[in-house]
Amino acid sequence: MEASQPGALTVVDVQTSGVSWAAIVAGAVATAALSLLLFAFGAGIGLSSISPWTGSGVSATTFKIGSGIYLVIVAVMASSVGGYLAARLRTKWTGLHTNEVYFRDTAHGLIAWALATLLSAGVLGSVTTHIVSGGAATASAVIGTANPADLYVDKLFRSDNAPTGSPTANGADTMRSEMSRLWTASFRVADDLNAADRSYVARVVAARTGLSQAEAEKRVSDVIIEAKAAADATRKAAVQLSLWLTVSLLFGAFASCLAAVEGGQLRDGTWNNHILTPRPI
Repeated sequence: MEASQPGALTVVDVQTSGVSWAAIVAGAVATAALSLLLFAFGAGIGLSSISPWTGSGVSATTFKIGSGIYLVIVAVMASSVGGYLAARLRTKWTGLHTNEVYFRDTAHGLIAWALATLLSAGVLGSVTTHIVSGGAATASAVIGTANPADLYVDKLFRSDNAPTGSPTANGADTMRSEMSRLWTASFRVADDLNAADRSYVARVVAARTGLSQAEAEKRVSDVIIEAKAAADATRKAAVQLSLWLTVSLLFGAFASCLAAVEGGQLRDGTWNNHILTPRPI
């Protein structure tokens, strides 16, 4: 410890670190835990607002927008608590300029938010995913799981005539497996069937269902269009989720920094009836 002049009231602390890791870790853990709690609560509210029955529950668009807004609210609430704790629990710095203290408080809030984000993504990611996807897992357990490629193969081979004979005996199982593999491989690469595969699939469909070649080709085209539409909808949903996550992270970082500044002010006793009183230098 050293003083600037004999008899001066300002004491400069040259030994205390500018980063209080204990306070930062405490704030980050609080942020991650509160985020998990709010995600669990939001999952329950979200699942109670949807329904498989027509005319019941909220629409898909409303659900997506509501989920995105809730992500932002969770980020702001949890990050505010964590940033506040990260600054409020730190050791008081003495002899620092007011601007430097503001910077350190803001940095504590930002670091606490960053650590909480990494903690949530790494350690708590699987728990959060399990909670959010609990409804989907339950529904899958009830109705069973299916490969999307098998569903499209079913639509290709659908026939108005009742099936006759043993599927294994007439080679239908082998044919379906081949079509499923072909469909999966082609759509994984180009989201479509190339000309040769499309012609082959149409011939198989015509032979299996009794349709004419033209009708079989039309059915193949219709199913491909449906598959592309489903893939595009999935892509758009992923884009929207990514954008909402980005917005929530940005709002969370800002809220954490702002709350850390207020927590530092309260820690140092410079908020008097909500009027900012400059710290002594």
